Formats: sequence, structure tokens, C-alpha cells
Amino acid sequence: MHFVDAKGILTGSSGHYGMNIYRGCTHGCIYCDSRSKCYQFTHPFEDIEVKQNAPELLEKALRSKRQKCMIATGAMSDPYMHCEEQLRMTRKCLEVIRKYGFGVAVQTKSDRILQDIDLLEEINRNAKCVVEITLTTYDDALCSILEPNVCNTKRRIEVLEKMQERGIPTIVWLTPILPYINDTEENITAILKECARVGVRGVMLFGMGLTLRDGDREYYYAALDKHFPGMKERYIKRYGNAYELPSPKTKELMAVFRKLCREHHMMSTPDECFAYMQTLPERNTQMSIFDL
Repeated sequence: MHFVDAKGILTGSSGHYGMNIYRGCTHGCIYCDSRSKCYQFTHPFEDIEVKQNAPELLEKALRSKRQKCMIATGAMSDPYMHCEEQLRMTRKCLEVIRKYGFGVAVQTKSDRILQDIDLLEEINRNAKCVVEITLTTYDDALCSILEPNVCNTKRRIEVLEKMQERGIPTIVWLTPILPYINDTEENITAILKECARVGVRGVMLFGMGLTLRDGDREYYYAALDKHFPGMKERYIKRYGNAYELPSPKTKELMAVFRKLCREHHMMSTPDECFAYMQTLPERNTQMSIFDL
């Protein structure tokens, strides 16, 4: 772990913004796209870069904005990885978001988000908060291989349930679906039924498969050699060096996905989910006399 002073913290347009407080990750997910060479890491991926001035930068940015909007975090690095336990940088930024009346969408795989549930509930009551949890496999033994350094699927479902109890809306990222590994009807069905049970608003899915770039491809294939002997050769034979690796079962799995989402009234397209996460209700965007 090392510390830097960042020049800025927010990216995006005036309608919604994104922020990454950390750079790198310690969850060890074997398929992680953020390891790709295109992101130009100049330090080992597990040597977390901490933007130590993130709360101050965020406060300066939000103080100057007259229009409230949603702020997303967690797209590149999980805001609740191991160092958050000690540093509480995410919490400090959430406190700034609460102070200035903005909404927030938080994406994570970790149950550490529960340590901030009171704060998230308050943000949701005053503006809007959406919690996004990634679920890839219902099998916890497989989960410990795919995502070894973070809580298992059953625990993440408990997180979704606790958010529902607090009235905090949730989105599930059902991605990636790994060919020949978790691309089964049983897996998709089990996850979606749990999503429905705990009141998930929508499920984010970009097709049944995964993407591989230089950098994460090598890491993924090394993991396949370790945990699934012979699987790398199977991938290379079918996909070569392709960026997109669709599951051979895509057609039938997508039919199951659409059917279950429709039956349980869950949003099922990225456009629907993003529109929901990026929209702050109009009643919360009106300026008060104190903003003038």
C-alpha cells in the first residue's frame, strides 16, 4: 500500500460522476479486467494506491456544484477491500456526499459495506443510495476459487437482504459468466431466485461470457492452470486471443435470464440499470436557498 496526492477525484459529466478512491485491489478475483495493461499500472496490482486527499478533493468539488446528482464508486477498484478496514477512506467520502446532499451508487463484493449501512441509509433517505453487489456463482466452493480474498456468495446475499431491510435499493452484477466453469442453468437460476427473494431492483449482465485483455488474460490463464487443469488449452482452442469469450450456452442461458427477470419484475438490461443508478429523483435536485 502506498499513498499519493491526486489532482482530481471526479470523472464524468454534470449528470452523474464517478470516483475511485483506491487503485488496485486485494480481492484476487481470477478474471479481473482491471489488471489489463491498458490501464497502465506503474505498480504491482496488489500494492494499493491510496488517494489520500480524496475526501478533501471531493469536498472541494461538491461544494462548487449547484446541481445535485449521483456519484458512483467501485467501477475500477472495490471501495471496501482490506485497506478500507484501517483507512476508512470510503466512509470519509460518503460523509462528504451526505453533507452536500448528493446521491451515491456503490459497487462492491465485500460485506465491509455493512460497517457504513447507517450512513448509506441516511444518504438514501435524504437523496438516493444504490448498493451494487457482484454475484458470479452460487457455489461457495467455486466462489473461493474465483474470488478468493473476499466474502462468499451466501454472505453477499445476506448483505443484499440487510440493504433491503433498510430500504436501500440494490442492483446485482451477474458478471462475468466463465465458459465451462459457472455457465450453467442451475447457477444462473439459483442466483436470480435469490435476487428476487431479497428484492433486487435489477440485474446487470453484459452477455454470458467474459472479456480478456493483455494483462488479465495471463493472470486468468495461470489461475485456470492451477485450479482447472486442461481448461486453458480448451479456451485457446475455442477462442484463440479473442477479446470477447461468449459461453457456448449463451442462447439458452439468456433465455433463462430474461424469463426469470421478467417473472420477478427485475430490470434486466444495462441501459435500464444504468439509467436507474444514474438518476437522482427530481425532488432531490432542487436547490434550496442555502445553495445560493
